[in-house]
Amino acid sequence: MIHEVFMPALSSTMTEGKIVSWVKSPGDRVEKGETVVVVESDKADMDVESFYEGYLAVITVPAGEAAPVGAAIALVAETEAEIETAKQQANSSAPAATPAPKETTPAPEPVAAAPAAQDTPSGRNGRIIVSPRARKLAKELKVDLSGLQGSGPHGRIVAEDVEAVAGKSSAPTPAPATATTAPAKTPTAPTPATPAPQPAAAPAPAASTTAPLGEVVPLNTLQNAVVRNMVASIPVPTYRVGYTITTDALDSLYKKIKSKGVTMTALLAKAVAVALQKHPLVNASYTDQGIQYHSSINIAVAVAMADGGLITPVLQNADQVDIYSLSRNWKDLVERSRLKQLQPAEYSSGTFTLSNLGMFGVDRFDAILPPGQGSILAIGASRPQVVATAEGMMGVRRQMQVNITCDHRIIYGADAAAFLQDLAKLIETDPQSLTL
Repeated sequence: MIHEVFMPALSSTMTEGKIVSWVKSPGDRVEKGETVVVVESDKADMDVESFYEGYLAVITVPAGEAAPVGAAIALVAETEAEIETAKQQANSSAPAATPAPKETTPAPEPVAAAPAAQDTPSGRNGRIIVSPRARKLAKELKVDLSGLQGSGPHGRIVAEDVEAVAGKSSAPTPAPATATTAPAKTPTAPTPATPAPQPAAAPAPAASTTAPLGEVVPLNTLQNAVVRNMVASIPVPTYRVGYTITTDALDSLYKKIKSKGVTMTALLAKAVAVALQKHPLVNASYTDQGIQYHSSINIAVAVAMADGGLITPVLQNADQVDIYSLSRNWKDLVERSRLKQLQPAEYSSGTFTLSNLGMFGVDRFDAILPPGQGSILAIGASRPQVVATAEGMMGVRRQMQVNITCDHRIIYGADAAAFLQDLAKLIETDPQSLTL
């Protein structure tokens, strides 16, 4: 029997997927539960397994090309004798160009394809976890991956491991451990930074800016996802409220605890999450049935990807997790987002979003409301300002401008202002409570 392998839906928003690489080649044996292809969804590369065993007879969507969800991308034959039949069928019916056949049309039995287990040392069935780029590189350099010790998260084999074995290791470009060094792509989705007195220098712009002038460069999958999300936000009636927050106390706390692995991104996320405890409406979202009050406070933080596009890793239950664990979680999320290893729940479950352009010296900016959320907070740079003190004297204080964008269907101006007031009070007078 011949089976069709379809492009799977790896997330609720995915409409098409791009083939990153084929793990198996035509004629290779395919076991049930074995990875056969790596697919780029909206925001991550996912290993895709087959539910059937047999032989990969025909690849109808080659690496580098995209196909809509539900379209056939390959044919699997149960026996070697059926491989030639599958090739003839592919030539006559071109299954990759059409979705799954109707029941009334004679066609091969469909095969479901599922995303493989991620971020475990041995994966499902004890197999080795390898990044898509490393797998492709190993094939090109003829490197045997079995027995190779990976240096990536959870023992995952990355490209640098393969290059080292092949004797062609080159100095890799460091992937920032926190958003404080990540490049921002657009004002609506920058990379979080610290308002500390001496923030880390921002790296060069994304590689996409080096494209030859005069050429039209197609959007990648992640950029197309951003386009869909931004267009979806246009009909929402939004407004913005600004606030000035003095950060001297927060900066002082950060200097004391950053040696313990605490990041400013985690401090800001924690402060926002604690303030949201008093303002559940600002953490809510609009639905056709009414206001959706969320049971948890999940802070999404916008991060620009080096190859274009944006992603929002989510700090789950940020109000409940201690600042040290929150910082470790953030470092792990950013590292895996750079490797496109995040699971859908790790970038699509935010209830409130932070966006920061502070490291570029931006004073204030407006952020676009993400779909499915009620608010997003844009954070500007923290810098010294000459201000009048409560004693009537002149003094220098470090201040940052924040600007919240809200869905006016459920959150009104007074609600947003009250939230910002409580956030400022927490940061200015009691930041030490964030470490408890």
